Amino acid sequence: MNSIRSPMAEALAREILPATVYVASAGVRQGQRDPFVDTVLAERGLSLGDRQPQRYEDMEDGYFDLIVTMAPEAHHVALDATGTASVEVEFWPMPDPSVVTGSREQILDAYRDVLKRIEERLVRRFGN
Repeated sequence: MNSIRSPMAEALAREILPATVYVASAGVRQGQRDPFVDTVLAERGLSLGDRQPQRYEDMEDGYFDLIVTMAPEAHHVALDATGTASVEVEFWPMPDPSVVTGSREQILDAYRDVLKRIEERLVRRFGN
């Protein structure tokens, strides 16, 4: 729904990758912005600004060199959508922190863990 993992990855990629790299995130279903994402990003000095969740099919630019998916459903949709296009599609499985229950701090810890995993994967893939 482009409300948790993908926006986190977008914010981190904008911080890690050169400014000349075009970064955008999208989901397979319409979603709402997740306030826990804003909280854990702010802890790192990052922000999504006024960015709102968007669906892949609603994106203006459909040309990408690389598409990274973080959920099985998104991966299958990306593979179907790209068809024979010359684009790499990579699957980086990430847990969904929205399913975690408990105290606010336990839930935030799940979001922090996903943010850390995404950052490690970005650094491993692209260096820094």
